[in-house]
Amino acid sequence: MDQLRVALAQINVTVGDLSGNTNKIQRYIDQAREASAQIVAFPELAISGYPPEDLLLKPAFERACRRAVEEIARSCHGLVAIVGFPEQADDLYNSAAMIVGGEIVAVYRKQYLPNYGVFDEDRYFKSGEGIQVFSAPNLTFGVSICEDIWYPTGPPEIQALHGGAELLINISASPYHAGKRKLRERMLATRATDNVAAVAFCNLVGGQDELVFDGSSVVFDSQGNVLARGKQFQEDLVLADLNVEAVARHRLLDPRRRKYRLGVAAMNSAVQRVSIPLAYSAALPRSNPIVAEPLGDIAEIYQALVLGIHDYVRKNGFQQVVIGLSGGIDSSFVAVVASDALGAENVVGVSMPSRYSSDHSKSDAACLARSMGIKFLTIPIEPVFEKYIDILAPVFAGSQPNITEENLQARIRGNILMALSNKFGWLVLTTGNKSENSVGYATLYGDMAGGFAVIKDVPKTLVYELARFRNSRGEVISENVFIKPPSAELRPDQKDSDSLPEYSELDPIIAAYVEQNWSLPDMLAAGFEGGTVKRVVHLVDRAEYKRRQAPPGIKITPRAFGKDRRLPITNRFVEE
Repeated sequence: MDQLRVALAQINVTVGDLSGNTNKIQRYIDQAREASAQIVAFPELAISGYPPEDLLLKPAFERACRRAVEEIARSCHGLVAIVGFPEQADDLYNSAAMIVGGEIVAVYRKQYLPNYGVFDEDRYFKSGEGIQVFSAPNLTFGVSICEDIWYPTGPPEIQALHGGAELLINISASPYHAGKRKLRERMLATRATDNVAAVAFCNLVGGQDELVFDGSSVVFDSQGNVLARGKQFQEDLVLADLNVEAVARHRLLDPRRRKYRLGVAAMNSAVQRVSIPLAYSAALPRSNPIVAEPLGDIAEIYQALVLGIHDYVRKNGFQQVVIGLSGGIDSSFVAVVASDALGAENVVGVSMPSRYSSDHSKSDAACLARSMGIKFLTIPIEPVFEKYIDILAPVFAGSQPNITEENLQARIRGNILMALSNKFGWLVLTTGNKSENSVGYATLYGDMAGGFAVIKDVPKTLVYELARFRNSRGEVISENVFIKPPSAELRPDQKDSDSLPEYSELDPIIAAYVEQNWSLPDMLAAGFEGGTVKRVVHLVDRAEYKRRQAPPGIKITPRAFGKDRRLPITNRFVEE
């Protein structure tokens, strides 16, 4: 009985680190060979990292990528390797190199180029043409890239139904958002059953600027059953064994697949067939394919944040981070996630009390620092604030205190954090959440000042859920932080609800308007209160200029601010 072992190398690469990426790919080829795999697949654009963006416009970058894939080919023997890379031919393509016996024997070029959300591949790549299948004794398989498999009538269907492929390999860089793994697996299982073919999906893992890739590589049999699944948010070598004869027999005998049998009859010269050697084994060494248990909904979001911080900090050459600790839920949660990502020894918390800071906020910040074991500094801003007030008194004479004085405090704190960053090389993590960023409840050059916005795409209500989840693994955030009303503490007895709807009311409106792109009539029809909806929509639209000046942050919702949602700053359209 011929057995085929497929390996999926879900690796964490760094955009532009061609040498490091090449070395990692070579190491995983060696691991796959040691595991007796006959085929090993790597993620989309594994050579360059994803997304390489305008690096692709540099001819020197394209040439270096080609040299890297050729170097990998020369060192690849004893198995078949499928490696994603940007290919410069008559035009630029998002391609997969088929490497056999130390040579690149064929190249598949991605045909469906996504140009929505965070993707803009049409800016860089030309769509590939033609369909290939790779034939070995008793097995035919097809290779596609990411978006190609999301369409029911895409290249994998032609490979299976016209090219006779029993195995469909898809290499991907599919970014994470909450719920994405479930959606993706439903789609892949459907492709497997519709095409009566095993599906092997190899996904990228790691953080790249605002994107996080979750891995979760998976192999389905031709009946849509999971044979193997990789870990989430970790590098992994996923192994799955296929009974080659059984796969082919199932295709021929499956009574549900009249479409398949007609497809075989319709085979034509449009499908290019490439013969490759595959060394089957009648008795592969035992592998015990792992089917990793998926994380729960909240747990996976938490791990996405941890990985996003870790990779942004480390890949950009930082060692330590600094956070303004106010004693509130947002800064407390950011400090906890950063500690889990980087180690408590690499996190610094700074309390910067003013005349309006409550005693419990100061003590809650100190308690959090003790619980996590992070370095804790206290730098009162009152002397600086008083100086600002004195300096501006002649100009402000006759006017009443307002948001100006509130923002002065936030900007003083921002300056202190940036001074610490400059002096010690610490990266400033901002603590604003999606709810605040949506409606502009944040101060430019104040609490928005920093290098990375960890919870930029996390609504306030979800911050509480995530913090509760983290506390369930060992309490680090005191209960007082959860129960006290949210407040910026920039004026006496201030509460967020003085300026905004309650977050339980605000967050669903933001989700409908920003993430689901509902119109005003849609929201009113869904039962949202009309006056509140109009007010929130106005605040969201008016705050676009602030968001353009915010640092990058981790995407965890289906539609984040930034690449996902691009509206003009100068804009007079008002929906009625």
